[in-house]
Amino acid sequence: MNLIQALHEARAAEKEQALFYRGLAAQAEDRGDADLSQRCNELHADEQHHLSRLTARLLELGAGLADLDHLSAETAGMEAWEAAARAREEAEVLRYEQLLKTGMDDATRALIGEILDTERHHAEELGGKWTTA
Repeated sequence: MNLIQALHEARAAEKEQALFYRGLAAQAEDRGDADLSQRCNELHADEQHHLSRLTARLLELGAGLADLDHLSAETAGMEAWEAAARAREEAEVLRYEQLLKTGMDDATRALIGEILDTERHHAEELGGKWTTA
C-alpha cells in the first residue's frame, strides 16, 4: 500500500471514530450524564482534529480527497461503551504504528507520530484533549 492510500484509509477511520464518539456524547447527554458527555466530546474533538490534519496533509501532498459523507460508526450502548472504545483505540494505535513503518517524508512522519501519541493516551485513559494545535 502506498502512503497516499494509507493516509486516505486513516482519514476515513478518523471520521468513523469521530462519529462514534459524537454518538456516545449524545447518548450520555440524553441520560443526563454531563461528565461522560464531556469526556466523549473531548475524545470526539481529538478525533475530529486528526481528521482535519490528515485532510490538510493529503492536500499538501497534492492528493484529492474522497467523499466521507457515506461513513457511519457502529453505536455502543452506555453499558458497553468503554470496551468498544478501547478496542477501537487499540486498532487506531496499531494502524498508526504500522503506518510509521512505511516510507514517508519528515512532515508526514511527524504528523503520524503526534497522532499516534494521542491515540495511545486515548487507549490508556479513554479521555480526550490530548491533541495540540
